[in-house]
Amino acid sequence: MSVTVVGSIAYDRVKTPFGERQRMLGGAATHFALAASFFDEVRLVGPVGEDFTDMDVLRTRGSVVDDVQRVAGGETFFWHGEYGWDLNSRETLETRLGVFETFDPELSEASRGADTLFLANIQPDVQRAVRAQCRASFVAMDSMNLWIETARDSLVQTIGMVDCVILNDAELRQLTAKPNLVSAAREVLAMGPSVVVAKQGEYGAALVTADEFFSLPAYPLETVVDPTGAGDTFAGGFVGWLSGHPGDYRTAMAYGTALASFNVEEFGTERVLRLTREEIEDRVQHLGAITRLPLPV
Repeated sequence: MSVTVVGSIAYDRVKTPFGERQRMLGGAATHFALAASFFDEVRLVGPVGEDFTDMDVLRTRGSVVDDVQRVAGGETFFWHGEYGWDLNSRETLETRLGVFETFDPELSEASRGADTLFLANIQPDVQRAVRAQCRASFVAMDSMNLWIETARDSLVQTIGMVDCVILNDAELRQLTAKPNLVSAAREVLAMGPSVVVAKQGEYGAALVTADEFFSLPAYPLETVVDPTGAGDTFAGGFVGWLSGHPGDYRTAMAYGTALASFNVEEFGTERVLRLTREEIEDRVQHLGAITRLPLPV
């Protein structure tokens, strides 16, 4: 079993009310891989520039970086943002696409043959081209408001080629022009996928299929420092679990939620890098205990 993730590898400059980092490892593929690597072999596909110095971090827990493309003379994708006290929203202060602007994914035979594929947030035409190359039995994707606004038709085509769509709840409503999460998710299911997951930040996440609705709150934390990458970390936990447990969506939601909760406790990848499987299991068990409803006999 293996998981291929195609997306951004970046450096971020982030400020929150609790501190800041001038340059830290980030990017959707990075956060996803660090989470998913607890459950399966992960193969990363993405571009970096000559300034990239964290290849060993990408190899954490045995992740394969053969398809990480180092572009001569280029700069690694860079994002600079700031969060206020409402950590659900952020202000982008600077974006330098660097080598990501001309990203044309080149997948090895091993990456094309992975059992599971995650298409991180990139241009939907590129996502569709990658999907056409791969033989994965389960394909999940992420996207964002930019593509809904500027490439909606292409995005809808891509959605029709995957099994699972992972978006935040505002993006689902924007995509479908539906007034609430359930009706929006039903609309997206009609486009072709069998599973829709709505990320809801500090309020948790919800899953909708043709037959069920399932929701989990976020794990209760006393320390939240930096939410950057939390959504991609959730996706890594969710998809990583499913790679070895097909169809076990509820447990996958729990692992995604637990991993995202660790991600936000420190800046960037700092907490997840030293995370252990035992810590994850403890948090998943605790999440189960606090969400279990004792029903009357």
